[in-house]
Amino acid sequence: MKNILIISVLLLIFGCAKEKTIRITSPDDYNRYLLVKRTSKDAALNEMIFWQSRLSEDSINTIALGKLSGVYNALFDVTGNISELKNAEMLIKKAFQVSARDKDTYLRSLAHIYITQHRFKEAKVLLDSAFTFPDNKRATELMLFDVSMELGDYTKADKLLGKIKNNSDYNYLIRLSKWSDYRGNLDAAIRYMEQAKTIAEAGGVVSLKVWTYSNIADYYGHAGKLKEAYEHYLMTLELQPDNAYAKKGIAWIVFASEKNSAEATRILDAISGNHLIPDYLLLRAEIAEFDKNLSEAKELEKMFLIAVENQDYGDMYNTYLIDIYSKINPKKALSLAEKEIANRATPETYQLLAYAQLMAGMKTEALNTIENFVNDKTFEPKAAYTKAKVYEANGIMDKIPELKAELKEAAFELGPVIMREVEKF
Repeated sequence: MKNILIISVLLLIFGCAKEKTIRITSPDDYNRYLLVKRTSKDAALNEMIFWQSRLSEDSINTIALGKLSGVYNALFDVTGNISELKNAEMLIKKAFQVSARDKDTYLRSLAHIYITQHRFKEAKVLLDSAFTFPDNKRATELMLFDVSMELGDYTKADKLLGKIKNNSDYNYLIRLSKWSDYRGNLDAAIRYMEQAKTIAEAGGVVSLKVWTYSNIADYYGHAGKLKEAYEHYLMTLELQPDNAYAKKGIAWIVFASEKNSAEATRILDAISGNHLIPDYLLLRAEIAEFDKNLSEAKELEKMFLIAVENQDYGDMYNTYLIDIYSKINPKKALSLAEKEIANRATPETYQLLAYAQLMAGMKTEALNTIENFVNDKTFEPKAAYTKAKVYEANGIMDKIPELKAELKEAAFELGPVIMREVEKF
């Protein structure tokens, strides 16, 4: 009788443990969006026809050049085709060259394209030039804040944030949210995004609401508020049914929280037919690795490496490449990490360098990088993971338990593959 009682208790405990994976998503909520193919693309193509006709009548029509550049930028957003972004860059450069007025506007547009391409230093040069013009200085300051954050110039970013302060302004609030997240205050970051969301909803501009919903969903996910994250991805899709970013967000919830590899893959299948970015290959590789299909995971990583050989991507995928090459070609990973730090010396890029150093057998150098450039400078979970790896390699075991507890709190953000490694600490 006693043994039966013990077994019953163990079964109860085991059953409760299994129930910890709470189902948040339902295909009934999002299936209809997976069937949508190219709504936004069709709209952009129709607009392209209009502005191309204007440009054919006058090849130096600056309004047509600017508008057509915006169309190509939109096409890049909805298709992931890097050539569309390069077309946008070419057209906006021409608009700047032939324009007699509004040059600061074209400089900001070009800077935006450079930011997307991770050409942050070049973007800053353009914005500094735009700031010399007498008009629209606030618009330039907003973008200078963005670039300063990307470059790791947090003193400059803080100063700019003070200059643009306006608690009733949407553009200020989303940047204050980003600043709060950088400082490790995720609750404040969400609060400011919620205030920005109220403003966006009152304004009624669909594109603004789409951006806001999808970005606040990310913040909710980081905070472990997965139900709210899921709801806001669905709100994004209600407004823009072919929004690939929101669908990928749902796929991540299905995979990272619910451990449903098959359903996450089905969602990715629906996206990748129309949105051609290499990122999906890596997510598929991660899912395959989680399912212990290691040969498939390696093949998908190879496909990613081939895809990003396209020179038009430039430095856009350096972060991913450093992570991959750290395992298969540490020397190349080190070279890329050093290049990335030259592009933008942030705590996040330094943790990439530390990881590359560690994987190359330079554990002492990795520890120095962590202690001098990462510790107390970032709250990103990936940095905490790298710190734990470096400390373990250097025999500094007393720091591991605290980091492990921190990593467990960020399990959703890190994903189940990394969490398997975390359990080994």
